[in-house]
Amino acid sequence: MSAMRRSLHSRILLYFLVVVVVVVFSLPFVWVLRSSVMTTAELFQFPPQWVPHPFSWKNYQDALTVVPFGRYFLNSTLVTLTTILGSVLISSLAAFSFSHLRWRGRNVLFMVLLSSLMMPYIVTLIPSFIMWRYLGGIDTFLPLVLPSWFGTGVGGAFNIFLLRQFFLTIPSELDEAAYMDGASPLAVYWYVMLPLSVPGLLVVTIITFGWAWNDLLAPLVYLISPSRFTLAIGLTEFATAYSIQWNLLMAASAVVILPVLVVYVVFQRYFIQGIALTGLKV
Repeated sequence: MSAMRRSLHSRILLYFLVVVVVVVFSLPFVWVLRSSVMTTAELFQFPPQWVPHPFSWKNYQDALTVVPFGRYFLNSTLVTLTTILGSVLISSLAAFSFSHLRWRGRNVLFMVLLSSLMMPYIVTLIPSFIMWRYLGGIDTFLPLVLPSWFGTGVGGAFNIFLLRQFFLTIPSELDEAAYMDGASPLAVYWYVMLPLSVPGLLVVTIITFGWAWNDLLAPLVYLISPSRFTLAIGLTEFATAYSIQWNLLMAASAVVILPVLVVYVVFQRYFIQGIALTGLKV
């Protein structure tokens, strides 16, 4: 009986700690939401007022019209989708090669690839900018998208590592059976590995989506024309031009955060499943 009581107390304590952590991590987002529907006077009221009265929903309309957020949204969507497509395709191909193909120097090259994770992005920023300037890629989406199609974009090495660990959980006997039926390595990758790796591919998709959607540094470096700005730059421009109107800035921030939140909520089950299955076999 005492063991059951201790177990019950442990569960209650665990749930309490989980609730505390959830509240702490949710507080900034809740603050953004409540500030986005407040007037300027209510924002700076002391002590702080948590529930707006009345709700100023017009802040969202004003925030989305003072700057061309529609154009920024389309630009971010285009860059994000093409980045995801290239990143998932190339990283899965590389992960398949590192996990299920046998070739000389495979493990050495994989260790070299992992060592690139220790190199800060800022180290290669200037050489990359000079290269894209000579290639005529400045003020285009090419520097934001093409690196992902060569495995060097956002999360390139990490995505390869993640998918490699996931592919290692798939028995090699399936490959051998496909080869005995006359399948090529590319056919094994497409018809065997990818259908069995949907949770891992979704994890890479969600991570790449978050990185590409929220990326500020690369668009800030390579984009010049306002018509090509992404949402991250648009939000920065909004803060620069309308820094006094904090309620509108919070409304614009909530709009930028919303797609990431929706994607995670919709695919949360697959995300957790993919993380749980990754790395079970080394």
